[in-house]
Amino acid sequence: MTPETAGIDDQVQPFQIEASHLRGRLIRLGPALDAIVAAHDYPEPVATLLAETVVLAGMLASVLKYQGIFTLQATGDGPVSTLMADVTSAGDMRGYARVDRERLPGPGREPPELRALLGKGHLAFTVDQGPHTQRYQGIVELTGGTLAECLQFYFRQSEQIDAGLKVAVGRRDGHWRGGGLMVQRLPEDPGTPASDRQEDWRRAMILMGSCTADELLDPGLSAHGLLYRLFHEDGVRVYAPVGVQQGCRCSRERIANILASFSEEEVTECVADNRVVITCEFCNTKYTFDRSEVEALFRPGPG
Repeated sequence: MTPETAGIDDQVQPFQIEASHLRGRLIRLGPALDAIVAAHDYPEPVATLLAETVVLAGMLASVLKYQGIFTLQATGDGPVSTLMADVTSAGDMRGYARVDRERLPGPGREPPELRALLGKGHLAFTVDQGPHTQRYQGIVELTGGTLAECLQFYFRQSEQIDAGLKVAVGRRDGHWRGGGLMVQRLPEDPGTPASDRQEDWRRAMILMGSCTADELLDPGLSAHGLLYRLFHEDGVRVYAPVGVQQGCRCSRERIANILASFSEEEVTECVADNRVVITCEFCNTKYTFDRSEVEALFRPGPG
């Protein structure tokens, strides 16, 4: 593989480190992440945490083979009670945070720690492939200083998989960007001594640790260029990248169906100024139904 100079956003780049048989994912998000985060007027620490959640969700979803929705959700008793990001098998990403602004810690020299924002709680990821399939879910307590550390703890304790994760998010020229790097140890090769496998893993973690936030966020440094910079001495093989994009699944029809699932009395109580306004938590789109449209939801159709 040779380095490239042009960067490509909103893609997940699978790769394998040839010398050590370790596999990985590199995600670079630009316009997709900016559209998700900028749709809300979150305080900076909350926006940063949501951006990290979206990056992690996109990276983890790319490892799985599924037809449906992958969801990464953190819940806690802190001022940020919910963080959620999901990714469809078609690559549509979205996310939101539920926050009590009055409980947020005041501004300081250093960004607030994860515990100060989420409090005590847990991080869960779910794969939902439809009503006739069994959902897969993993849950871990919020035991790390970052969401990535919480996930590493889960993989190590529950799945007994070695996985290194590194995430960076931030604004560049006023727009949100994000990047993430994940390296996994493949099933053990019986032909390779355990001591060699451990040394390969340590070396990969050192090389991954040398990757800076600026490198992950640099729009002028391509995925190929960054991977070559990090792992070229051990040989790195890249596979076809997977595109992702911002995409919310809300629609006027879906919101109308949700309203119709309540009783007419409950929905009528929500009418103000002769209309009901529903705002999508993910994309912040507002859907307005006037009184006649609300009444029509509960009127029997023809036939």
